[in-house]
Amino acid sequence: MTSSTAQLTRPGVKTTAPLKPILKSSSTLLGTRRSSDDAGLDDDSMDSPQSPRKRQRVEFDLNNTEIHEIGARSVEEIKQEIRKALDRHDQGDDEDYDVLKEMLSGKQLSYDEEEDDDDVDPTLPAKRRQELKVYLISLASFSPRLGRSCDGLVKSILKCQWLGRDEQFAKIYIQFIAVLVSAQGPRLTQILSSLVERFVDSRPLDWFVPNYPSVNREVAQERLHAALQYLLQLFPAAKSVLEHLITAKYPFHDESKRMHLAYVDNLLKLRQYCPELGTEIMDLIISRLVKIDVEMQMDLEDMDDRLTAMVAMALQSSRANGKQEEDEDSDESDSESVNSEESEEDEYTRVKTTKETVEKLDSILDTLFELYTPSFADPQSDEALEAFEDLLSEFSNLILPTIKSRHTQFLIFHFGQQSERLMDAFCGTCINIAFESQRPLILQQTASAYLASFVARGAHVPGHIVVKIFEVLGFHLDQMRTQYETTCRGPDVRRYAPFYALMQALIYIFCFRWQDLIRSVPDDVDKDDPSTYLDQEIEWEPEIKDIMRRNIYSKLNPLKVCSPDIVAQFAKLAHRFRFMYVYPLIESNKRLRLSQFSSGAYSSGGALRDLSFDMNDESWQQLGSFFPFDPYQLPVSKRWVEQDYLLWQPIPGLDPDERDDDSDDEGPVGEDEEVDEDTATDDEVAEDE
Repeated sequence: MTSSTAQLTRPGVKTTAPLKPILKSSSTLLGTRRSSDDAGLDDDSMDSPQSPRKRQRVEFDLNNTEIHEIGARSVEEIKQEIRKALDRHDQGDDEDYDVLKEMLSGKQLSYDEEEDDDDVDPTLPAKRRQELKVYLISLASFSPRLGRSCDGLVKSILKCQWLGRDEQFAKIYIQFIAVLVSAQGPRLTQILSSLVERFVDSRPLDWFVPNYPSVNREVAQERLHAALQYLLQLFPAAKSVLEHLITAKYPFHDESKRMHLAYVDNLLKLRQYCPELGTEIMDLIISRLVKIDVEMQMDLEDMDDRLTAMVAMALQSSRANGKQEEDEDSDESDSESVNSEESEEDEYTRVKTTKETVEKLDSILDTLFELYTPSFADPQSDEALEAFEDLLSEFSNLILPTIKSRHTQFLIFHFGQQSERLMDAFCGTCINIAFESQRPLILQQTASAYLASFVARGAHVPGHIVVKIFEVLGFHLDQMRTQYETTCRGPDVRRYAPFYALMQALIYIFCFRWQDLIRSVPDDVDKDDPSTYLDQEIEWEPEIKDIMRRNIYSKLNPLKVCSPDIVAQFAKLAHRFRFMYVYPLIESNKRLRLSQFSSGAYSSGGALRDLSFDMNDESWQQLGSFFPFDPYQLPVSKRWVEQDYLLWQPIPGLDPDERDDDSDDEGPVGEDEEVDEDTATDDEVAEDE
């Protein structure tokens, strides 16, 4: 018995290898695939597994798929016990049935309540562990009887901690659930659900079984995905069921970072061997990531400066102490401490929650940057273009419609700058949405903002693309102006919002990429010193100056409606570069009230209601400064994009009235303010005022 036990407990082959059927009859049973017409798996007419081959002396051998005697009792005795329990259960007597449920849940194997007798067989615990395997094998013969009346028994089996047991048990368990689905088609969703629920497990404690050697995360994950892959191979309907389950089981936004990272990691594993679900998996991850991104922004916007600074300090402290990748065993205890010790300190709870949200977003984005990078090893390749087209689809359908998204879009920003071919693909997508689609106006305006921000901030976007995009946007701006001027009485953001959004986009590009819009400069200009451009006779690219002049001095009066900070910065640059002198218009606009031109104001009595507003505050009738590629603020994943975007560079001497020490102000948000809820644009554009 000792030798046979040693043979039984030796490790099996790695789970990554194809699983061989355990039961003799399963070679035909498990090889049966249902047709697409039977995708619902509601038909129970499939052949049930035959009884395993019986021999006088029994031993379970994975290679020969034969059963010999093992453990404390024979296979025949266990089968008789199962038959008796099921028969009595059908008659309403659940005593033996409940014992069977307890046994198959594996709970009895976690402790030994034996008599204090010196004659007790010391090998009994090992034999009982082996018995559980034989129970599963024997129960497979009764799988046609495990219908709705046996829900409790099936649930007990699915709750068994099979990932933390030995390799042989894991193989038996996988084969058993396959046999069960074959005989009980409606169980497919229940069984797949039990597997997907394990996606959030990431610590050995999650699958630990007493009296078994510890199983590391990699092995547990391999076993879990071996089971999923096996079911996907056998049952075509599993794909559609799994697509629904991975969405339904995705962790809630307030679940821990550990759970989110574990779930995403398992989804990416699933994507490797189930490419049919690849698009759905990435859409799911991106959509949930956008929600976390928005949640973080809203939390920060609701905080005052003091609480925001506390979040930044908490993030710094976490990184300094090496705790951002939190200890696996301390994650839940931290959450408990928030609930118990800080429940009365609401602001500290808010700070901790926001900090974890930032880290959650940061870690998942870091994972996605790493995931996509190999596809762009050769940015000119078809593989890179195909991967980028997938990103463009997610951008168009998931990221673009979400106005509050702050960091997720940097996936497209980073990989879109890998080659001019990819830049052209992104710019073409934005132009199509902004000017050639039937999308809602708000999405068209947002697409313009994305295009302008990409061109203005993209450090690897070459000058000729900057000029080309400027000219394309200018062409569409002229078309809008021609269309709107016929009915225009004055500036009205509600009626002419697309025009103002596009005008602000051009001003934004000018502020960041003015050097690329220049055709020639005098010889005494040092191209590496922006201050030498001041007050020089500069030749600009054709049409650039005319585009801006025609639209700025039109009846729509965009400088009155565009963001005052951006307008002020443009006015300084345009004046000192002798591009355009707009200060008289800005001064004239100060005497102009937007309320008198608001659409429908007089016809509906709105002009009178406008008196209830502060007449000196017209911000509600002006554009906000939304540009989606402002500096990236997440502390870990920023390593991927640090070299991708242009920071605002103050020009010494731009404003002679400014004190020299003002030039020490930095445009982008500093490291101490990484989670400032305001966009960097507001600070950067205003800093030279």
